[in-house]
Amino acid sequence: MDLKPFIAQAKIDLAALVAIDTVSAHGRNLEVGASFVTKLLEAEGFVIKSYPGKVAPILVAEAGEGTRTMLIYNHYDVQPESPLELWHSAPFILTEREDAAGVLRWYARGVSDDKGEFISRLAGLRALKAQHGGTLPLKIKWLLEGEEEIGSPSLEKFVHDHASELTADGCWWEFGSIDPAGRPVIYAGLKGIVCLELRAKVADSDLHSSLGAVVDNPIYKLAKAIASMRDETGRITINGFYDSVRPASSTDLEYISRIPDESAALQQAYGIKGFLENASGARYYERLNLEPVLNVNGLHGGYGDAGSKTVLPAEAFAKLDFRLVPDQNPSEIVKLIRAHLTQHNLSDVEVIELETHEMPGRSNLDHPFMKTAIDTARKVYGHEPVVHPSSGGSGPMHPFVEFVGVPVVAAGIGNISGFVHAPNENIVVAHFEKGVEYALELFSSVAKM
Repeated sequence: MDLKPFIAQAKIDLAALVAIDTVSAHGRNLEVGASFVTKLLEAEGFVIKSYPGKVAPILVAEAGEGTRTMLIYNHYDVQPESPLELWHSAPFILTEREDAAGVLRWYARGVSDDKGEFISRLAGLRALKAQHGGTLPLKIKWLLEGEEEIGSPSLEKFVHDHASELTADGCWWEFGSIDPAGRPVIYAGLKGIVCLELRAKVADSDLHSSLGAVVDNPIYKLAKAIASMRDETGRITINGFYDSVRPASSTDLEYISRIPDESAALQQAYGIKGFLENASGARYYERLNLEPVLNVNGLHGGYGDAGSKTVLPAEAFAKLDFRLVPDQNPSEIVKLIRAHLTQHNLSDVEVIELETHEMPGRSNLDHPFMKTAIDTARKVYGHEPVVHPSSGGSGPMHPFVEFVGVPVVAAGIGNISGFVHAPNENIVVAHFEKGVEYALELFSSVAKM
């Protein structure tokens, strides 16, 4: 089937969609973005229901008929565009240009995350309808939210409350990528996350450092607290932390053993001094996919300007995140952290919970829907897909797996140089075009499952 007309229309739609600066962190144009998405889907025969979220509308669209049903999750909000001075073109104007290697790309905020993903799937659906005389041979349920970039604060409760309306044979998640060798990279899960702030205070005002002989130092307290939580290999040393971790399945481990080892390329690209445990190969990907991690995002306090200032700071704080795996519960993890600090005589270190916690989610790679998504990628891209049982990152996948009981696969059009969340966000035009073909084939294959 000639997909050029559908791709040409998709470019027009994508340009119009990225022009709407739906920045959820600033509450900008979210209703406008939801309205535009609604019009695009209504034009294809979808019946749309709009539900109020805490910040932006949640849209649920339905169309089609048949014995099989696919649920699709996308979001229409984007990250802030700042810093503007680092963009090479206007962030909310779709711009086409070649990179230094001569690869044709489209640049704009949201062109990859997640508006390009949504539009490529819509184009594939239009092609499917054209193949079937204007009808869809399967049921499509499409959930789109406008709060993903601020932690999806409305989504978990919404999916819980509407689970019976979202039932499907499988769910197609909002992202995925193509690696430099042209292989599709597919994920079957996402880690959970807990974001925390630790605060230590020893006085109402900064003190002369001579008083360090008799007054404790808040930075030392935080350093002691953080150091007590993990060892030199990165393993977390909080009592009970691993008690609920679900063992990896034999299928998970088998797919991990097949992942091409790109750890050396990452090390060279970012100038990384080395990996924990000197991990490489399967062990490197086991850590990324299957193991929880503690990250220290920042440690702040005291004097940091030029020269010296002999001061004992009154207070200090640290920002942490814990990436979690099934079946760890963020709320239980926070309780373990508080108990750990008490056990180490650090109960005066305050633990402040930040943002929305997210539960981990992972799907069974042996499920027929997951196999169909992987087989379709192999067919369309002509390469063996790189399948990760889980992404190392986090997102609101758990409610779909837990409440709806649906397997979830992430497959899409991102690329390693896509600068997602950064200036000059982009997609490779050829990847977008292939993504339209993948959407068409995946819809067709699921209809025949």
